[in-house]
Amino acid sequence: MKNVIDILNNLEKKIFILDGAMGTMIQRLKLEEADFRSPKFKDIKKNLQGNNDILNITKPDEIYGIHKLYLESGADIIETNTFNSTKTSQIDYDCECFSYELNYEGGKLARNAVDDFLKTNPAETKYVAGVLGPTNRTCSMSPDVNNPSFRNITFDELEADYTMSTDALIESGVDIIMVETIFDTLNSKAALMAIKNIEKKRGITIPIMISATITDLSGRTLSGQTLEGFYNSIVHSNPISIGLNCALGPKELEPHLIELDRISAFNISIHPNAGLPNAFGGYDETPESMAKFAKTWSDSGFLNIIGGCCGTTPEHIFAMKQQTLNKVPRKNSKSDNKMRLSGLEAFNF
Repeated sequence: MKNVIDILNNLEKKIFILDGAMGTMIQRLKLEEADFRSPKFKDIKKNLQGNNDILNITKPDEIYGIHKLYLESGADIIETNTFNSTKTSQIDYDCECFSYELNYEGGKLARNAVDDFLKTNPAETKYVAGVLGPTNRTCSMSPDVNNPSFRNITFDELEADYTMSTDALIESGVDIIMVETIFDTLNSKAALMAIKNIEKKRGITIPIMISATITDLSGRTLSGQTLEGFYNSIVHSNPISIGLNCALGPKELEPHLIELDRISAFNISIHPNAGLPNAFGGYDETPESMAKFAKTWSDSGFLNIIGGCCGTTPEHIFAMKQQTLNKVPRKNSKSDNKMRLSGLEAFNF
């Protein structure tokens, strides 16, 4: 694991490039049910096709190859293929008992890809971000419209789940933990508590990236918070970056990026989808069109870290890299020393 201060110092030197979509690249492989199987999973009765994190075990060469493509395209930060590796997410496939292994193997594949790349490119700086996804459950909202008080998971259950996942990722050798695609702030707080648990257990300080998802044009997360309300809720965790990803394309995310630039005392990351899904479920933003946004944002001084989410590929990452080379990264504003409180809205004084 890299030192937090070293990472922060490097983020002052240039705009860092995050990788693009893992799922999009896996879809290109056109895998079948058999590809998601191995003797380890012979007793699992449910179909495993679509459980992409299982490929860390059944198709490690393919996952390593995707990481390699992104590194060769210019990515400086590689995300582990662990978005759904929590026990909570794996329950749908009856694979929750493999959660630790999925996180560990996912971390090792990304770590090996970066280490191998650096053997032939020793002057470059590359990091592995261990991903904690949001899960498919929520602490803040009921999935039953007829029973608003019902919750399908507790905060303590999520914290324990994230603690195990974080421990596995740190053991595998990741440099950063990324809590991403946050639609429910309480879920993310469970992840942040888990990270603190592992810091205490191991006697280390873990660099944290936080990335929220604005779900629609209302400018709010799914659990109803404004962007500044969300920021106030997690600012105490002192991350190396706070950012936005998924749900929206670059055009739709742009006003929220500008808002985040206004309020954030931390580095800013953004990795939008390649536009909004079209009628066929695909994404229409080309590498060239997304690169134009990267150029505009870097010229405007909004960026510290940029990458891609759903629908993006190594071609998108390469194009964005070319438009941010030698650009000056955003300068973080100093804390305004306000007391920052939040419910659904921010309250500062």
